[in-house]
Amino acid sequence: MSKVVIYNEEDFAKLRESANVVAITLAEVAKVIKPGVPLTYLDQVGEQCIRDHHAIPACKGYMGYPAALCLSVNDVVVHGIPYPNLYLRDGDVISVDVVALLNGYHGDFCYTFEVGEVAEETRLLLKRTKESLYKAIEVAKIGTTFSEIGKTIEEYVSQFHYSVPQEFTGHGVGRHMHEEPSIPNYAVRKFDSISRLRIAPGMSFCVEPMVKIGQGQNKTRFKSKFDDDEWTARTPDGQPAAHFEHQLVVTEKGTEVISSYKLLGEVIGTEELY
Repeated sequence: MSKVVIYNEEDFAKLRESANVVAITLAEVAKVIKPGVPLTYLDQVGEQCIRDHHAIPACKGYMGYPAALCLSVNDVVVHGIPYPNLYLRDGDVISVDVVALLNGYHGDFCYTFEVGEVAEETRLLLKRTKESLYKAIEVAKIGTTFSEIGKTIEEYVSQFHYSVPQEFTGHGVGRHMHEEPSIPNYAVRKFDSISRLRIAPGMSFCVEPMVKIGQGQNKTRFKSKFDDDEWTARTPDGQPAAHFEHQLVVTEKGTEVISSYKLLGEVIGTEELY
């Protein structure tokens, strides 16, 4: 495994600024999420907001990705592209993943929104996926292994007969969008290097459970299927997925959540823990 980057307080201050741009952007996008809205419009709103705050939409152009935001609807797990022919419909769910680059540092987190009247089973998926994120954050303390984060997520969602993808993980974040370590949303084997790595001051990383209704190939995990664009990753059985993500830094005082859902919570009328 590559070396984990260790940051200082000056770096953390810049990461907080980048995360704030993402929080503002998610709130702006939340204002226009409703049935009938084209995904391209959500992308335009997000990109304009990021640029208005003197930041760069880091996803746009990243390894050829064509849009400013990742907009994943229903059975799309991650990396959904906002094609011109895609519109939101009543009963959809949409994950909005925003990455903003400001002064050389990345802010990166995600929220899954309900569109209109959503089926109760799907609503519970969103609620429980977000709960798994909060539970993972609670165990993400100095000295804890990163494997414990994945174990916490997997154990929580599996009781509802949900499953998590094998391919996509949380990750380090800072000067680069994706840094070490990779943080699977499931417990890794004891001999894997991630199980030996412990959370320590100076680290910066994202925790991001991605969860689908129904069991996977080995009950708690599944492999996604990809569209021809090689970006859009779907659940293999067409079941809906949810994706929530927070950005954390570790200071000498402990782990701090620098991302926030509170601004968008004011828009959609929910109280958020972070």
